[in-house]
Amino acid sequence: MAYALILGTERFHFADLRTLLAKASPRRSGDELAGVAAANARERVAAQLALADLPLKAFLNEAVVPYEADEVTRLIVDTHDAAAFAPVSHLTVGGLRDALLAEAVEPADIAAGLTPEMAAAVSKLCRVQDLMLIASRCEVVTQFRSTLGLRGRLATRLQPNHPTDDEAGIAASLLDGLLMGAGDAVIGINPATDNLPQVMRLVQMLDAVIARHEIPTQSCVLTHVTTTLEAMNRGAPVDLIFQSIAGTEGANRGFGVTLALLEEARQAALALKRGGRQVMYFETGQGSALSSGAHHGCDQQTLECRAYAVARRFEPLLVNSVVGFIGPEYLFDGKQILRAGLEDHCAAKLLGLPMGVDVCFTNHAEADVDDVDSLLTLLCAAGCNYIMGVPGSDDIMLGYQSTSFHDALAMRRLLGLRPAPEFEAWLQRMGVFAPDAPRLADGGLPARFAALLEPGP
Repeated sequence: MAYALILGTERFHFADLRTLLAKASPRRSGDELAGVAAANARERVAAQLALADLPLKAFLNEAVVPYEADEVTRLIVDTHDAAAFAPVSHLTVGGLRDALLAEAVEPADIAAGLTPEMAAAVSKLCRVQDLMLIASRCEVVTQFRSTLGLRGRLATRLQPNHPTDDEAGIAASLLDGLLMGAGDAVIGINPATDNLPQVMRLVQMLDAVIARHEIPTQSCVLTHVTTTLEAMNRGAPVDLIFQSIAGTEGANRGFGVTLALLEEARQAALALKRGGRQVMYFETGQGSALSSGAHHGCDQQTLECRAYAVARRFEPLLVNSVVGFIGPEYLFDGKQILRAGLEDHCAAKLLGLPMGVDVCFTNHAEADVDDVDSLLTLLCAAGCNYIMGVPGSDDIMLGYQSTSFHDALAMRRLLGLRPAPEFEAWLQRMGVFAPDAPRLADGGLPARFAALLEPGP
């Protein structure tokens, strides 16, 4: 279906919903690289005005990626919850934005009724404070050994990566993070290789540390889902299944996954009965479909939201956008990274996902630590479920800049946020946090915590 709008003396024409969404998207380098971006600010505003007046029902009648050619589209269409959609079915995109800002609808009540394209459309009409206000209303709680996403809480992924997977190096980063209150979302290692014996060794190492010290958290080695499946078949104590996902079938095949494979892995993890039913950990990022040549002429933010439909299907414990990781070809500078991070967080929360964000940038992007601090502070104020904890904020294995253990402490102090409740209680028992406040205890290395420096049995 074609869409048109007259702005002053100019008439703007948009061939279909896919084009309208792309032209309405705030400027970013990836859309320009793909040739789908608005030609100028006037065309972008015209597209946003046309999008604001578009009935939400239109999204149920027009797919941006063909149903017959894409299993993600089929998932979105076939699992749409008409009952949850009913309270907002009479609204336009602009009307839904206004209703969310006016607190006239409860996000949790309509999440299952929103398609990813609807969430993307709403976020395109929002300014930064709108994205924050809407996201702050969305409480999405998940649980394994720790409870994540509660209001007033900020969790962290402790990320002790090492360029050679050296156990002593990993242990040093792990101890550093725990001593600063990091790790309640997950202790997650990106292995240097996808080598199965190496992965199993890391899984066993993390399991031993968590079990020995009764840490109320979960572990994950962020290897490919097929490697994790084989590790489980060989008896590895896997807590969470990790996988990078995208918003089209073709992009997911580029990652080496299908929906059926993800379900197989989920069932295998559930069979281990190591925690609750939320055993999946997904990472996403704007630009992944374009980088694999599987974007179908769509803009990268709409496809990012479609990745959230994939995540939602598998009831994940954790989801995060690695917002600046793919590079300046897709998000050129700090301004584009900031906008994208807030869009991702808001849209995912609207769709009912337990969203965290890796606030990061690659070393060749036009961004710096001030940009990270700005986005980090806005996300934490908007209720982001968790952030990354990387030693010194510099991941020496992956070669990118992220957030540090100190950043999480700063955000908790600045905004009055606390760790996950079980983890906070553990930190207090261990003498890391003061007994009456979410801050580091005085007196150096706690005596009980010094046991972490001792060799295992």
